[in-house]
Amino acid sequence: MFDQYIAKINELRKRNEIFVLATVIGREIPSSGKIGDKAVITVSGEITGWIGGGCVKGIILRESLEAMNTGKGRLVKIGQNPFQFTSENIKEYKMTCHSEGSIDVFIEPIIPLKHIVVVGKTEIAKAIVRISKAAGYRVTVVATDAKPSMFEKPDELITRMYLKDSSIHALSNIVVCTQGEDDEEALTQALSIDHYYLGFVASRKKREAVWSYLKSIGITDNQLDSIQSPAGIDIQAKRPEEVAISILAGIVEFQNNGRHPINFSGPVKEDPSKVEYYINPVCGIPVSKTNPKHIIEYKNEKIYFCCDGCKISFEKDPQKYMDHPAPAGKGM
Repeated sequence: MFDQYIAKINELRKRNEIFVLATVIGREIPSSGKIGDKAVITVSGEITGWIGGGCVKGIILRESLEAMNTGKGRLVKIGQNPFQFTSENIKEYKMTCHSEGSIDVFIEPIIPLKHIVVVGKTEIAKAIVRISKAAGYRVTVVATDAKPSMFEKPDELITRMYLKDSSIHALSNIVVCTQGEDDEEALTQALSIDHYYLGFVASRKKREAVWSYLKSIGITDNQLDSIQSPAGIDIQAKRPEEVAISILAGIVEFQNNGRHPINFSGPVKEDPSKVEYYINPVCGIPVSKTNPKHIIEYKNEKIYFCCDGCKISFEKDPQKYMDHPAPAGKGM
């Protein structure tokens, strides 16, 4: 199990994906998780390792997804008599399983190295590469027929205008500085893939012309509003290096204004036929549909439970929980 845990960490690091390390740091028997137990948890809800089953697994899954969304770690305490004291860094839940005991799990989100994708081979593009490398970013360059000698040691060089060839992911910052060469194509591709920040280097007159074309091919106003243009903050920049500094400052400002690196609605999607997790109506905790403790069919709907206690409570008054299910994640 430990070998699988390490292999999963290495795999996710190689792919530059965000994930959580969950470690059991406190325990009272008979909780199944033991001090030192560890698990790796991904954005998709995949768990590699062991931190406990039943309601513990569902609670840790939910808190891990929230930690990845905010980029902030937290201590999760699950017990029979929680103090009901919840803060940004400490979350307390009532143990709904009949097994009793308690468990404390520390959740740490692992954020990949900041990634910037520079599209184009203009002087501004070259300056962004230089300054981004100095600032500790992992840098990808996408530019048609670009030569390695044009740039200062990018981590990745794509020599055709096809962004999907690169390692762009939901945390990537994309800056389009093509300045007349493939502007529309670069922006269209960028809008079609997951990213964090998208900036376009252009004058207001140029931007209006490009926006007009993009609207004509079906790009919506909401999509256009998501593009930061002019890119960067106004520092009266003149030289390419000054423009590059303003763009990096704009990305930092974008992040610090509360825009989180990933946006998700939790492990449960709208279409029930496609979900992997089900919200337990008794305790509000996500339950794996492939490995639940119990399944009951009620009024032609399958209800999934994390523990004996929730199943028993539901059976006493099923309509109560169907009409007024516990809010997702509220295990207090």
